[in-house]
Amino acid sequence: MARGAKGLFSITTVFASFFGAALIAGAFAYFNYKFSEYKFIDFSKFVFYTSNDIFQPTNQKYIVVFFSSKEQDAKEKIAKLPFKTPILAIDYYNQKIQSTKNVVFLRSGTNTALKFIQRFNIYDEPVVFLLKQERGKRYKQDSMIRKLDNLEQLSGCKTIKEVL
Repeated sequence: MARGAKGLFSITTVFASFFGAALIAGAFAYFNYKFSEYKFIDFSKFVFYTSNDIFQPTNQKYIVVFFSSKEQDAKEKIAKLPFKTPILAIDYYNQKIQSTKNVVFLRSGTNTALKFIQRFNIYDEPVVFLLKQERGKRYKQDSMIRKLDNLEQLSGCKTIKEVL
């Protein structure tokens, strides 16, 4: 028998398999971390419009609802939400919608809308999440982004904690 002949389970093969599995697990963990970390938005760089003016945040916290105005009665359902925290309702179709006492309907240019969607990894609508003021016009995502089946899920809740 020749010296140096290697069997099926040599140390090198086992080590290479372990190294490959560790590399794949590391890449998977990094991918999950990057997509689960909370994001920031600076309203001095992201310009949104109300029905008449440029939106200027004034509250410490906001509930963000990203929705489609093409959904039947979407505007009315959002306008009637009972939450004490002010709501920023961002329309996917950028319709000009009149704000109410507790709901600020926002629209934006295409570039801003695309940057917002990419920043928060929004792949479907409606979604809801919280924003909390960091400093000035810079806000931090304060909850996970929750995909809703429909806007009725929000209507039946008394507090935002029930939704998130």
